[in-house]
Amino acid sequence: MEKLKLVTYCGLHCGLCAARGRIPQQAAALRDSMAREGWDQWGHCFDGFDVFWKFLNDRCDLDKSCPGCRQGGGYPDCPIRKCAVERQVDICINCQEYPCDHLRQFNKVYPTLLADGERLRLIGVDAWIAEQEKRAASGFVYADIRYRSNPDDDG
Repeated sequence: MEKLKLVTYCGLHCGLCAARGRIPQQAAALRDSMAREGWDQWGHCFDGFDVFWKFLNDRCDLDKSCPGCRQGGGYPDCPIRKCAVERQVDICINCQEYPCDHLRQFNKVYPTLLADGERLRLIGVDAWIAEQEKRAASGFVYADIRYRSNPDDDG
């Protein structure tokens, strides 16, 4: 389903991921700044620059940066995606076992996951997607509220 392209199986919205939200803009700003200084012309003189430049350009392209969960983006070994595909569930909220232990654990990292899932159930996919697009337009990304296992980790 095209409308679910940016909705993960677990119930996150890809538009709220920093890989699709602020990282492409930050990468483009860095690339453009470096190009104005001529790095695109002579940077290849430095070891590793060509790999870096390709990486930077790829981060500017949303589909290369991350195509989305349903297109294979995100964590490659995601147990939630694997489970949903095996159960033929388009979004975990439609599973009889919702919320399962996988989602409860993931909610510890993404503390809006289960609340967003309940909201999705309440208002339906189209209205929920519209709400998430408004959140993304405001500049919000999940990294703003994501809990990290190491409190000293800023990433």
